[in-house]
Amino acid sequence: MQPTRDPRATLPDLLEVLLNKGVYLDLDLIITIADIPLIGINLRATIAGIETMLEYGMMRSWDEQTRAWVRRSVSRHLPLADGEEIVARMAGGHRQEVPYETWRPGTVYLTTHRLVVHRREPAETLWQAPLAGITAVDLHAERAIGGEDRARLLVIAPDGEALLSAAEPQRLLELLRQLGVGAAGPRPGLPGRPAPALEGQMWFLERRAGGPLWRGGTATLDPVAGLTWKGALDARPAVRLRPGAVTSVAVERARVPAGEAVIVVGSPAGEVRLAAGDPEPWVRELRRLAAASEREGTA
Repeated sequence: MQPTRDPRATLPDLLEVLLNKGVYLDLDLIITIADIPLIGINLRATIAGIETMLEYGMMRSWDEQTRAWVRRSVSRHLPLADGEEIVARMAGGHRQEVPYETWRPGTVYLTTHRLVVHRREPAETLWQAPLAGITAVDLHAERAIGGEDRARLLVIAPDGEALLSAAEPQRLLELLRQLGVGAAGPRPGLPGRPAPALEGQMWFLERRAGGPLWRGGTATLDPVAGLTWKGALDARPAVRLRPGAVTSVAVERARVPAGEAVIVVGSPAGEVRLAAGDPEPWVRELRRLAAASEREGTA
């Protein structure tokens, strides 16, 4: 940790650092009166939130009674099993898939028994999995709203895949590896989660009260997840078509921001109009989805 000085720092900033990371004081202080040195203070101290202290093993010399008291205090907002202790704690969240896709913020806890995403107020466990049941874990790059790539933690657990956000995803992954979690299982990005067939810049014709408007954004075409499109400032995709929802694909000629071709995607909910600089790969893959959907419907 390198010393820093930021005049814009506020008391809440200091409290956040104290609780989540901690500070180390190496202080030599001389108190003077009328320019006469009277008192000298030589101080070496570490100050942090109690959970951070436990995480870094700085209170191992405490007696068992004191440690039990601390565990009871922590368990008030995160129930712990007998003998279960917190290994790491950091801000994070869980991506909920149903009934709609959204990120649910909370705190990620790695304990000696499980991986948990918990929210204090209102108290709710958003997601959890026993460490023994996690077969694979790895980092997964995801495009954020601002367009930058962010590292998420992809976990394959008994209930299926889960995507978690974390303040320090690399450190969380390393701690899981040290505990032997997912080390022997298949790695994510393997069968069951193929890479997107296509991903790139695409325009979407959005219907508005003042008339239709072409919006720029990013589209992803995945054989498993289907077609999604999201604008740079959108919180969630404005277009989300599962593979079985793509019923037809056509191309219309018209002048659009990306050229002179409009991709018209039919679905039970209505038509979606898109445009891309190179529409041919998109049309080809979308027609494959439509053909697969037709075969499933016939069967």
